[in-house]
Amino acid sequence: WKTTDDELRAHFEAAGEVASASVIVDRVTQRSKGFGFIEMVNDADADKAISMFHDQDFGGRRLTVNVARPKEDRPARRDW
Repeated sequence: WKTTDDELRAHFEAAGEVASASVIVDRVTQRSKGFGFIEMVNDADADKAISMFHDQDFGGRRLTVNVARPKEDRPARRDW
């Protein structure tokens, strides 16, 4: 939960060149939501990162590493 963008980038650079790395944070609290996104420069490095890091420990947590999918449409949220 305390991983920074730079730590995440450095970890994934073992698989190849990282274009971007970001830990997702809550807008209100600015605390990590426990996940992030890595963009590799090419598909071969992305595949290598998936095979190297999926289901491996990083910072005391098991990583789930896969190709990002588009966000699914959800019904509009109603605040009463």
